[in-house]
Amino acid sequence: MTDPGPVAWPPAPIRTERLVLREPGARDREAVIELLASPEVSTYLGGPQPRDEIERAMPGTPSRRSGRFIVDLDGAMIGQITLYRETGHLPQAAGKAELGYLFLPQVWGRGYAAEACTAALDWFAGTFPGERVVLATQTANVSSMRLAAKLGFIEAERFEAYGAEQWFGIWSPIALSD
Repeated sequence: MTDPGPVAWPPAPIRTERLVLREPGARDREAVIELLASPEVSTYLGGPQPRDEIERAMPGTPSRRSGRFIVDLDGAMIGQITLYRETGHLPQAAGKAELGYLFLPQVWGRGYAAEACTAALDWFAGTFPGERVVLATQTANVSSMRLAAKLGFIEAERFEAYGAEQWFGIWSPIALSD
């Protein structure tokens, strides 16, 4: 995947009522490893990666690539959001900005994902006026499906991939403002 487009990166930190969306720093390394190694987080993403492999492969500071936001609560990373231009893992998403989100299990159910994703989508809409964002998730991932609906993603199709039924949705800032 590539960056979200021709925009200076990183943007200034994005602040919400409870959270800050910011670029990754060295202090986030352990939390990123925990996130990627978590069996709960990766249930619908092909399973957890072995922790020792992640630790060996990850540099001192997690990747700062354009489109990646660390979600910070009171100075600690609780998740990450990505807004990357998709280059082909799903043909339906090719060339479009795709929203991705991962949060540590201990913060699930508190509205942080909705708050952070809404802020990221608002930033995207202001930076790329009129552009749509896509999202794909397994239909079995009920929490992700609820979040997609809450964010205003509209179902475009369902299809089989990676051995499971997938849901593909589109978010449009224009449709949301009508």
